[in-house]
Amino acid sequence: MKIGVLGAGMMTEALAAGWARAGHDVLIGGRTPDKTVDLAERIGARAGTLREAAEFGDAVLIAVLLAGLEETLRAAGAPEGTLAGKTVIDCGNAVDISDFSQVTYEGGSSMAEQVARLSPGAHVVKAFNQAHAAVWRMRPPVFEGRPLAVPFAGGQGGKATARALIADLGAEPLDAGDIKQARHLEAMAIIVIRLLFSGYDPLSVFAFSSPDRADEAITSR
Repeated sequence: MKIGVLGAGMMTEALAAGWARAGHDVLIGGRTPDKTVDLAERIGARAGTLREAAEFGDAVLIAVLLAGLEETLRAAGAPEGTLAGKTVIDCGNAVDISDFSQVTYEGGSSMAEQVARLSPGAHVVKAFNQAHAAVWRMRPPVFEGRPLAVPFAGGQGGKATARALIADLGAEPLDAGDIKQARHLEAMAIIVIRLLFSGYDPLSVFAFSSPDRADEAITSR
């Protein structure tokens, strides 16, 4: 699969490296050419502009901070339709770290829903926002023999691709519903973010397990 990535930070390095290792063709688009080229070379990907990454990918990961979201999407041509028909995965979180409150948009909507507004025709899916980049650097992300369960939410048009990309990292996809459920995934992530800011080890904040294993844990009590 051809995967375009918007952003050249820690989440890009962790996630895109896993997909490149799995055999996908990855092109990273960033604002700073030298930084983008350096990252791409380290993980076996290619480098380009934000618009080139948007046009390149069959699937596109958005891995930017909230403050730069709209500017990044406009530079990538999203409002003009460069992401139309593609699975667009948003891994960001809308949180004000001054008081760990959730940032919302029109009608209480999520960051992922804002991505959808700015990207007409895109199949937007929220995923990978529940854990620190250190978790995604694990090959695979397994805890006590259990693969990490990764909740994702979005339209049906993007779910099959999102599910496959989660599985390619060695994790377990967990369908959390439609795009409106991204509001809850972003709210859940604030708990994790606050714990991380408090000094918790990013590999030990939570241990997710599959529904079957959760049922086993409940019935064994």
